[in-house]
Amino acid sequence: MQIRRMSGVAVVAAAALMLAACGDDKKDDGGSTGGGAGGKIAIGIKYDQPGLGFKDGSKFTGFDVAVATYVAKELGYSADKIDFKVSPSKQREKMLAAGTVKMTFATYSITDKRKKEVSFAGPYFVAGQSLLVKSDSGITGIKDLAGKKVCSVTGSTSVDNLKKQQPNLVPQKYDDYSACASALADGVIDAMTTDDAILAGYANQDTYKGKFKLVGEPFSEERYGVGLKKGDTATCTKVNTAIAKMISSGEWKKAVEANLGTDYKYNTTTNPPKQDACA
Repeated sequence: MQIRRMSGVAVVAAAALMLAACGDDKKDDGGSTGGGAGGKIAIGIKYDQPGLGFKDGSKFTGFDVAVATYVAKELGYSADKIDFKVSPSKQREKMLAAGTVKMTFATYSITDKRKKEVSFAGPYFVAGQSLLVKSDSGITGIKDLAGKKVCSVTGSTSVDNLKKQQPNLVPQKYDDYSACASALADGVIDAMTTDDAILAGYANQDTYKGKFKLVGEPFSEERYGVGLKKGDTATCTKVNTAIAKMISSGEWKKAVEANLGTDYKYNTTTNPPKQDACA
């Protein structure tokens, strides 16, 4: 009888473990695209780019955040089921490969080199390198930068790209774009350069609204994509469908204007963009 009682306990214990395992399967680890009960989705985002991906206290704001939230909803996740994770540029591929995040919306330009490590949905926006100057600077474009101090972040090739067109500018490197913007406002530098969408975000910030303006025509093409784990074509297809719906519904344009400002003149030849085929 003792042996039989122990066997019964073992059976009950095994059943409990199986039920617990089933319960764990319902939890979303960032790897599914369903909206299961209690499930969450982890999304990589930037935290230091006003208007695109910016962390204000515990809240994330910006155009990238708006697109990510819309896409997640189409995949079955309400806003409270999104777990935004800061995704620094150098960590984006690693976070996707490890499954730390399911998707990445972080001004993540689609390039052939990156395609070797990750898959992309999108693009959802096409930016171009441009210039941000003080509204009363008199600078109207690259030709006016001779002898001028032009800032971008350490590790960026933006100033180097610009220097090919205006060899007489004076490069200035700061640790982040916020430092560049502060230096520009204080008159320490004459201009800052990076993607026009990022610059528009700073120009639209309450701190700098009316003080800065974008000048000149964009002179590069940066196609912002949604980073996915390599080979995840199923999610890619769903994300592309969601982006296309956001564009056709008018929500895409509303998100651009709300986060980057109504004065921001994005390239209407490349925007809103058509999504690439998933591969």
